[in-house]
Amino acid sequence: MKKILVGFVLAGTLLSAGPYTQKDRILNMQTMASAMQTIQNGFFYNNIDMVIEGTGLLADTVIKIEPPLEETEEKDVMTRYTNNKVQMSNRIKKKIIRKTKDIIERFRDGDATQALQAYSKITGQCMACHTQLRKW
Repeated sequence: MKKILVGFVLAGTLLSAGPYTQKDRILNMQTMASAMQTIQNGFFYNNIDMVIEGTGLLADTVIKIEPPLEETEEKDVMTRYTNNKVQMSNRIKKKIIRKTKDIIERFRDGDATQALQAYSKITGQCMACHTQLRKW
């Protein structure tokens, strides 16, 4: 009986998990912008808890970013190629996650200047993605 119940719950979870859409991407981008603001406020108020909260939210959200369904189902090969730069996005994700860890370590050690430089590098990675993928 327990196995059947677990099976139904698992099947329901898998069925309710819809495809990643442009709307999901926009929500994730807004979450990441909020996380960056929380990190910045943590710097200004010298509050390690705010920095940890912001970096955690940023790292958790950046992992979710992927090409939306509209881009993955694009029929034109060249359009799909230019829209779907998965390797580039994965490199940027790894760099952002690495820099969030640097921010926490540096800020905790009292080196706010280095923490701010890591924050600035995250901002640079955000802009790199936006300029290459969104043609800003």
